[in-house]
Amino acid sequence: MSDTITTLPPVEDPARTNAVRKALWKLLPFLILMYMIAFLDRSNVGSAKQALHTDIGISDAVFAFGAGVFFVGYAIFEVPSNLILYRVGARRWMTRIMITWGVVSSAMMFVSGDKSFIALRSLLGIAEAGFFPGIMLYLTFWFPEKERTRVLGFFYFGYPLAMTLGSPLSGALFGLDGMLGLRGWQWMFLIEGALAVIVGVMTWFVLPDRPADVKWLTDAEKQTLQTVLAAEDASKGALKGGHGSDMLAMLRSAKLLQFLALYGVMQIASYGVVFYLPEQVSGILHEKIGPRVGLVSALPWGCAVLSTYVMSRFVQRFNAPRTGVIVCLVASAVGLVMSGSGFGPLALAGLCLAAAGVVTVQAVFWNFPLAHFSGLQAAGAIALINAVGNLGGFAAPNIRSLAIHLWQTPMAGLYAVATAGVIGLVITAFLPARTPASVRPAL
Repeated sequence: MSDTITTLPPVEDPARTNAVRKALWKLLPFLILMYMIAFLDRSNVGSAKQALHTDIGISDAVFAFGAGVFFVGYAIFEVPSNLILYRVGARRWMTRIMITWGVVSSAMMFVSGDKSFIALRSLLGIAEAGFFPGIMLYLTFWFPEKERTRVLGFFYFGYPLAMTLGSPLSGALFGLDGMLGLRGWQWMFLIEGALAVIVGVMTWFVLPDRPADVKWLTDAEKQTLQTVLAAEDASKGALKGGHGSDMLAMLRSAKLLQFLALYGVMQIASYGVVFYLPEQVSGILHEKIGPRVGLVSALPWGCAVLSTYVMSRFVQRFNAPRTGVIVCLVASAVGLVMSGSGFGPLALAGLCLAAAGVVTVQAVFWNFPLAHFSGLQAAGAIALINAVGNLGGFAAPNIRSLAIHLWQTPMAGLYAVATAGVIGLVITAFLPARTPASVRPAL
């Protein structure tokens, strides 16, 4: 194993540096755009909550179930979708995913009651299945571990940017209420879903599958990048005592169970914020969801953009992913509790802290599984972690709704979701302080 590692081109090798820099600037802007639209289309239902209740009678309980049921279909089809992407290539499969989910997202404008709401949310999860783990796998085709922390940090800008720009966009689209006989929430679903279809078509022309497929890398840069990535994959197989394609070895991994549990509680905290933030801001401002609520709702996500940038740089510089996860989980739990304050500025500050925590922790978390698995194992593991973990997105609104029902106070829902962050801290204590790359011979 050490012979393989020491023959790698050094990190400072010009061909490696140039290849990574070019891939970063050529690929990341479009990947961020894709992720922004994905997150916007799965979370914009939060902006429509009040309107769906008023216009078609969707109750809080049905909304909680429908918001979360997205993740059931998503989880069921996640692993097969990612394995297909591994076989047929990212360009082809990502094009299919984005176009189909865009169509279903636009179809949300036809919701007329409980059954259609739940059915379309289920279909949206099935259509989008494989998108996020596909992107995570795709990054391993292009970026070595040393550079991946920074790349993940940049990619995760798509999450808070979607909410920073999406909240005002959704609020503005609500202003189209009555145009052509459509309600504001119908315009929101129609237009934001159409964006996914447009970008899906662009994906076919923009997204290359592998370094060997592009003309903007020189032959030396392609060879260097492929050598580094192939050697890293081989070293992961050696470290585990198995082959990169051994799916049974992946399923038997104790680390996989730890990653599944941690990602699950992270998603409970995350969607406990996402689905209810517009409504909480509406309560702070004492007005219905519209342009002003949309603008103020963007503030917490703007803070998340900043925190993701700062924390990613910290984690990469000191190779301290466990510390990064701990800081973010504490921030999310404390912020959720603060957001229930009756004092408006303190509640808004809590939402800023919670949003920063739930976004940034995910950018840091993925350093662990991406450093642990490779090849087909990585395809299966990433999809399984995302699929099972994202069931936390199903649990979050239902946990929050149940807690409020049992204790008859909105604070109970916030405490229940914040508890997920505390559980995450316990799980994180058993993670390695550094990723495996740090204990290998210097490159």
